[in-house]
Amino acid sequence: MKSFSKLALAASVIAGLGASTLAQAHGIWFAQRSSQLALIYGVGGEDSDMVKRLQKVKTVAAYDQDGKEVPTQFGANGPLVVVNTDNKPAMVAAILDNGLWSKTPDGKWHNKGKDEVPDAIKSEHTVKYTVHLRRLDVVPPVLPAHKLQIVPLAKQLPDKMGEALTVRVLYEGKPVPGASVVTDYVTDPDSPPLKTGADGTATIRVRNQGLNVIAAILPTPPANPAKTNSDEHLATLSFVLPNLPE
Repeated sequence: MKSFSKLALAASVIAGLGASTLAQAHGIWFAQRSSQLALIYGVGGEDSDMVKRLQKVKTVAAYDQDGKEVPTQFGANGPLVVVNTDNKPAMVAAILDNGLWSKTPDGKWHNKGKDEVPDAIKSEHTVKYTVHLRRLDVVPPVLPAHKLQIVPLAKQLPDKMGEALTVRVLYEGKPVPGASVVTDYVTDPDSPPLKTGADGTATIRVRNQGLNVIAAILPTPPANPAKTNSDEHLATLSFVLPNLPE
């Protein structure tokens, strides 16, 4: 009953805030940069400074093909935050807690709660999650630390753009209806989002013969109502489809 109540509240918050928040929200994902696997912070083509946000990264973990966690390290390397993949993990995951943000009538965002920004028109606590599949034949485990997570239902991901892929959005490990899903968060972040059904699923068409980043967003009631109007969870699932050899 408790989980159902949380999801019902989340659904009501989603309805109140609308789908437009996804196009405006930043997320994190993994992508190849100079032969290294880098953690990216941005939205669309925007690739923001991740090094200055390094202290906000709460966890980075790597897993083998069976979903068992394996050792890894991450840190700054020049302008990038990179993950060591020498042991060839099948998947990697990360969480970034972006903290409290309040928007004032002039359109500016302030890194404070509404208790410190008296004229705030919107205040939220934003947390970003990401899972990156380095192989197309692995299914990520449900990660307890990831409040919001996108899980593909196929045991083998498509290897051609345009093919269908059904994903399920989970909140605290439970399927969540009404979550917004954008199929191409990097190259088409403003496309109208899909909505997950009653079982938390949505079926997309794989957009790119290369890097694909699927995003889901879920606003939930605030953990601290004195400081924010809502908590915003944004999760991405990324993978790379192979291209023809040279």
